[in-house]
Amino acid sequence: MKYTIKLIAACALLTGAGGLFAQQYVQPAVQNVVQLSATGSIEVPQDLLSIAMSTTRDGSDASAVQGQLKSALDAALAEAKKTAQLGQLDVRTGNFSLYPRYGRDGKPIGWQGTAELILEGRDVARISSAAGKIQTLTVSNVSFSLSREQRTRVESEAQGIAIERFKARAGDISRAFGFTGYTLREVNVSANDQGYSPRPRMMAMEAKTVADASVPVEAGKTAVLVTVSGSVQLK
Repeated sequence: MKYTIKLIAACALLTGAGGLFAQQYVQPAVQNVVQLSATGSIEVPQDLLSIAMSTTRDGSDASAVQGQLKSALDAALAEAKKTAQLGQLDVRTGNFSLYPRYGRDGKPIGWQGTAELILEGRDVARISSAAGKIQTLTVSNVSFSLSREQRTRVESEAQGIAIERFKARAGDISRAFGFTGYTLREVNVSANDQGYSPRPRMMAMEAKTVADASVPVEAGKTAVLVTVSGSVQLK
């Protein structure tokens, strides 16, 4: 019985000492830390063209509608593949869907479907010419963007600019406050681009009224922006 009392007392003593130690320990406040950010931006032409071509069919029989869509898509694929070249003109199928149509009474009255073909690559002349020769589909969308190779190269350059600006700003702030330098505590790097395609969608669609005419497209530019942000310890 005496042993039990002593053990409880010892535990209470240790618990009290631990609480006292925790109360006495205070994490030192962080001082002379500055949060800052810098950006690097490079404007380059968009070099990747994507043209989406599609068609819609409807009828009372689902198999018939599906067959019409398949025939139109097969013909378009055959024409596009004549000038396809890896990286310059890549051809792939897009959305292919078939769904029922309903009347006002909520009952099915037929079927409607859509088939899509995507022409994409860096050879703008080749892609626009191929799109103009396809007669079973019409242009539904035209867009420009950066190829993976172009994006990687430009982001690397913009990142270098952002880092140098970050370092220069950190040095300026350090000297302005009377410190001799700084050390890097943490850093984050993010990248994005903002671009546009100057040719409107309707212009591309109207071009299809002339048989075998190349779809008129023109690449725009995009600004690749890299932001470097973080904190430095002044010393």
